[in-house]
Amino acid sequence: MKKVLYAAVLWLLALPLYAQVALKTEGLDTAYVASIMKRSQKIVDGMNIADAHKAENVRNIIANRYFLLNTIHEACAAKKQYAKDSIQGKGRRQRIIEAAERRRDAELYKHHFELEANLSLYLDAAGIEAVKDGMTYGVVPKTYQAHLDMIPSLKEEEKAQILAWLKEAREFAMDAENSNAKHGWFGKYKGRINNWLSQRGYDLVKEREGWYKRIEEAKKKQ
Repeated sequence: MKKVLYAAVLWLLALPLYAQVALKTEGLDTAYVASIMKRSQKIVDGMNIADAHKAENVRNIIANRYFLLNTIHEACAAKKQYAKDSIQGKGRRQRIIEAAERRRDAELYKHHFELEANLSLYLDAAGIEAVKDGMTYGVVPKTYQAHLDMIPSLKEEEKAQILAWLKEAREFAMDAENSNAKHGWFGKYKGRINNWLSQRGYDLVKEREGWYKRIEEAKKKQ
């Protein structure tokens, strides 16, 4: 009896800790799926997740997110194109386009929090941050560090506010339809940050010139 129980315990321990996350690729173009899988794998590879099963699940969650976003944005684009091609009357056409955009935004909001919730089954807060940055070209850490380097005199509360706004921009950028739209969200928030810093008395032109000068001086010392 003990041998049977011991064997059962060993069998249970050999099972994967997490269930397999299935890819939701039904109806999708195979070339598109391959492209998304490659993009998702690149994000996971940069995280150095030791557990291969966990890494695969994280990759599949990321890929499924891309698939979902594509479906939402494609549906909106198709409806808008239909309005432009088939609907007579500028007012009616515009109402259909605006309705498609409202539906898209509602769908994006409906599903926005799913990514972080799903990732939380496999990753800690730092890991989730890494995925978000991976899906948005690392703009948050790069831009935040650039501000620290450009204005060494920033106060701690100012640093915190800049980082908070960049992370807020990232939430919108993660749901955007393409790289231009993603960078567009960051552009809006960078403008907000610059205006805010100017209001607080920072001369950004002077700060930027000083930063470039420090960079050049550092290069000469190499």
